[in-house]
Amino acid sequence: MKKLVIEATKERIVAQSGLAIVGNLLNLTNLASRLNAYRLPDISRNPVCSNADVAKSYIGLLCQGESDYDNIETFREDAFFALALDIQRVPSSPTLRQRLDQAALTEKWKAILHEESLNLIRNTNAEISPVYAKDKPYIPVDLDVSPFDNSKTKKEGVERTYKGCDGYAPMFGYIGQEGYCLHVEMRKGNDHCQKGTPNFIKETIQSARRLTDQPLLFRLDSGNDSRDNLIIFLEEHASFVIKRNPRKEKAEDWLHIAQKYGICCEEREGKKVYLGSIPETIQLKDQIRTIRKVFKVIERTISRDGQIFLIPEYEFETYWTDLEVPPHVVISLYHDHGTCEQFHSEIKSELDLERLPSGKYETNGLVLHFGVFAYNLLRLIGQESLKKQDAPLKKKATRRRIRTVIQNMITLASKLVYQGRQWKLKVTATNKWLPTFARLYDAFY
Repeated sequence: MKKLVIEATKERIVAQSGLAIVGNLLNLTNLASRLNAYRLPDISRNPVCSNADVAKSYIGLLCQGESDYDNIETFREDAFFALALDIQRVPSSPTLRQRLDQAALTEKWKAILHEESLNLIRNTNAEISPVYAKDKPYIPVDLDVSPFDNSKTKKEGVERTYKGCDGYAPMFGYIGQEGYCLHVEMRKGNDHCQKGTPNFIKETIQSARRLTDQPLLFRLDSGNDSRDNLIIFLEEHASFVIKRNPRKEKAEDWLHIAQKYGICCEEREGKKVYLGSIPETIQLKDQIRTIRKVFKVIERTISRDGQIFLIPEYEFETYWTDLEVPPHVVISLYHDHGTCEQFHSEIKSELDLERLPSGKYETNGLVLHFGVFAYNLLRLIGQESLKKQDAPLKKKATRRRIRTVIQNMITLASKLVYQGRQWKLKVTATNKWLPTFARLYDAFY
């Protein structure tokens, strides 16, 4: 192998060409004007770095999978970074940290980021795919808590989570099979997942109805098995599938119920599966509503290896729902709720947000809102890239992973040239992602 000669050059070589697409998306929002219009306490009316410059700079970092404040120093002298994101002055690391600390003292920045993120999804006509229950479409909304491991740190709010690690336990709400993030709420590590959830549900319903007028289907796990949640869904006319918490219920009791009200299917010798539902009434303010308690009970007398049990084994799982569909459809819809674990992973790993950068609880909450904004930007880019078959990835996909978007569309190498009173990005002709990149840039311009 021949030795390579490494030399410095004054040519503008760009390693993150995809930030041009991010900049186009940001220009479709009112984020900059709204942030600049709000004066933060202890910040001068006309700071050297405006609020919009600080916010755009941090979003630009997150869209590359970087969350640490110090990473901004790499781009302070980068002409393309400022050009692509329409930044007048890139802040220093201390300025970025201090401005976010000040912004976190109020809820205004969080509200602006949340509203502009929803407006962007709506204004770009992003497709939100439904799920089907008995041929009727429902827009799925998945609510779930995800522990953020911040072990061996002394950050404010870091406490023992239910996963056995020290960290935070924020709650997320995702909409559609694409997984756009509707809502996020920062929580301390030892907060129970039901704490604050009724109010979170109400806010999420409002956010979802800003994006779609189709029926909503909320899916939650057993940690949110609460009558308060059921009442909210019924009053707001939103459908739901919630896994029940068995608490002190016994499998033998459910076997008797299943034998009486369920349908038995012998999947193999020694294994019987009972499916069915029983009605349950709930008192609302001015009426009584009937919902269903769907159950699945398994009775095993022989193991899959052929071992005969002296005492039969029983398993059961139950769900709350208002859907008038067969039990197996309800169970299948709930199992699809597990996809939101991938969305959690993308925010935590691919945006580098699991170990949040600040030592202050409120600032980390604001950083999480920035992360959700960047996540939705990248999700929009990924879903737009699937509309035509011009990408080198030929495997059929319904959702582009955030990691794939960052690797192939954000960190795309090019040469920045000023020629004929125009700025040009020159991408090598052999790059297979060039047609997709050019199409995405034009789509959001």
